[in-house]
Amino acid sequence: AAAYKHVPMMEYNPEEAVKVNIFGTHKLADAAVKHGVERFILISTDKAIRPTSIMGATKRMAEYVCKAFNEVRSQKSEVRSQTEFISVRFGNVLGSRGSVLPLFMEQLKYGGPLTVTHKDMQRYFMTIPEAVSLVLQASVIGKGGDVLVLDMGDPVKIVSLAEELIRIHGLEPYKDIDLEFIGLRPGEKLFEEILSAEEGTTVTKHKKVFIAKDSKVYTKEDIKNMLSGFDLIIKSPVKEKSKIREHIKRYVDTFEEVG
Repeated sequence: AAAYKHVPMMEYNPEEAVKVNIFGTHKLADAAVKHGVERFILISTDKAIRPTSIMGATKRMAEYVCKAFNEVRSQKSEVRSQTEFISVRFGNVLGSRGSVLPLFMEQLKYGGPLTVTHKDMQRYFMTIPEAVSLVLQASVIGKGGDVLVLDMGDPVKIVSLAEELIRIHGLEPYKDIDLEFIGLRPGEKLFEEILSAEEGTTVTKHKKVFIAKDSKVYTKEDIKNMLSGFDLIIKSPVKEKSKIREHIKRYVDTFEEVG
């Protein structure tokens, strides 16, 4: 579950996102295979779908890393891995560290205003118990190479969440507590998706868990070349963030920067 997940922070520090989200996933996957771990479950994100941020793009590449390891497992060879690699895509987890709810609660405590990036911003939300349940379900029903997604219902407008939070504290939005619209942050988009149009899903035994049908698969050799490319860029004495973005785009062709 370890990753850099804060979108604006990773826009300013793309090399750190690459080191943790991609290299970190690869090192852990490699260690899992070497030590005969039965199942490896990657916590991914809805931001990995048509990513507009470094965070989302690096998490999509982490999914590709896991798929590549699983492809080796499915091949017949003397070094065949026994480890099954499964990815799970989350939406926003209510109450988790860095999520919008604790921020709103803190702002409410000091009398506001509650800061919202955009009046049309909306996100899929899940509770901490739902997030934990999905990981446990993935460990039971997921098969090697699967990318599992949760049916989280309809997306929620962030402004509606803020207004409701004010009301349940016995206060009136825009009268007792103001809302301030501060603009989209680097890498953010108004709407998140759980699946791209090309993917589609298949059902599982659990009515709220689906398997994303992603056709793109990289080999272990592809991943090795991709990591070597990142290594050269990161170790270069001249840190050019644009080169990291260009290298990501070679592998995540749906990566589209905003802003």
